[in-house]
Amino acid sequence: MSLVRPDSLAATLDAVNEAIFFGRPLSKADRREAAAWIAARQGLPGSYHGMFAPTESDRRGGMRLFTGERVATRAATAHILGEEACRALILLGGTGILPVAHRLEACATQGAALARATEGMLARLRAAEERERHMGRPWLGQYCCGRCTAALWRHLAAGGLERAEHHLAAGVEALRLSRDGEGRWRRYPFHYTVLALSEMDISLAIDELRYAAPILQRLARRAPEGDAFATRRHTLAQGVLGKV
Repeated sequence: MSLVRPDSLAATLDAVNEAIFFGRPLSKADRREAAAWIAARQGLPGSYHGMFAPTESDRRGGMRLFTGERVATRAATAHILGEEACRALILLGGTGILPVAHRLEACATQGAALARATEGMLARLRAAEERERHMGRPWLGQYCCGRCTAALWRHLAAGGLERAEHHLAAGVEALRLSRDGEGRWRRYPFHYTVLALSEMDISLAIDELRYAAPILQRLARRAPEGDAFATRRHTLAQGVLGKV
């Protein structure tokens, strides 16, 4: 079944993310089709600094993160979808089902789209870090709100952008300082943040995952409530508890 949902970048990325999260095999054709469709949205009107543009349906209806939390604003929707699209292209990888000449052309096209999107976000990330340093504050690996920051971390953890360990280590320290004392963090969506942490090097994330473990234990003990988000959260909780 095709991963592409022609009227929605959010739904297409959700389908890609679900397949990867649950370890479902993806054919080369499915990978190629999804990567090509995502890449074609690079730099279109409404994209966040040259990343991958939401569709009109996405802009009208907003989006929900992979773990179910809602994103309310158009700016956050565009930014998060851009980060998630970069991540998806990295994880989808090659186009091996094509004949060699076409495969090289497709790789070059998708690689160029990812490179342009990366450069646009890198410029914003460098400017954010420089602004903090210019104001005499340490860089805390954060970008905009907690939802946007966790999306950035997922992109970095997948191997995107640059200086991933530097940004992630700073971000995890900021997260530690944001603890509310009850297993959650101020500003950060709990489940999506745990998802981002679960994708980092365990040596960076282990303390925050252990901090969240009591909530995850309660979640893991309950049967999923029947919708896709509940199932994902339950699976995430079980997976994290197996690491910590």
